[in-house]
Amino acid sequence: MKIVITGSSSGIGRAISLKFLSCGHSVVGIDKLSASIQHKNYSHVVGDICDKLPEIDGVEVLVNNAGVQDSGNDIDVNLKGTIAVTEKYAIQPAIKSVVFIASASAETGSEFPEYAASKGGMVAYMKNVALRIAHWGATSNSLSPGGVLTPLNQHVINNPELWQQVMDETPLKKWATVEEIAEWTYFVAVINKSMTAQNILIDNGEAAKANFIW
Repeated sequence: MKIVITGSSSGIGRAISLKFLSCGHSVVGIDKLSASIQHKNYSHVVGDICDKLPEIDGVEVLVNNAGVQDSGNDIDVNLKGTIAVTEKYAIQPAIKSVVFIASASAETGSEFPEYAASKGGMVAYMKNVALRIAHWGATSNSLSPGGVLTPLNQHVINNPELWQQVMDETPLKKWATVEEIAEWTYFVAVINKSMTAQNILIDNGEAAKANFIW
């Protein structure tokens, strides 16, 4: 299948791209950074999802991964940019699935105010897309990771005091790897045929934590 993945040069987006490529799909990556993947079935577009988007026909799977955090432009990039990408590539008869990489903050409201708002808006928009592409038999869902082991989070991962505080709030005592989020993405996008308009929280139990005092 023909897959478009935004934010494909690093972190979760790169892992998702490699997962789809390993399963024999063709991937077009869109990122502000240059390509970090060399593969016969991978092509790369250097671009900003908030700017003019390239023409890509026949997109069958769209993964909206590109985003920023506490940038001053979180709503413009994470929400408005994602809407622009989806309207351009997903609202057409060839589409089979759309996956949005949201955030646990969409469920909990934690983290930075505009970031939480942008990801919460993304989840609401995901449901709107699900209703609009259903007549083509296509699905639209979102994944909301909590902590993920990425370079962006190294200042927490490498600080023993901060890491202990995080683990005290995390029942499974770990964070997800980018490869695990990629596996989830592939399952939701390709294997799944019946779930749509759903947000899946992948946070190692952080949001479920409750201290019972008797």
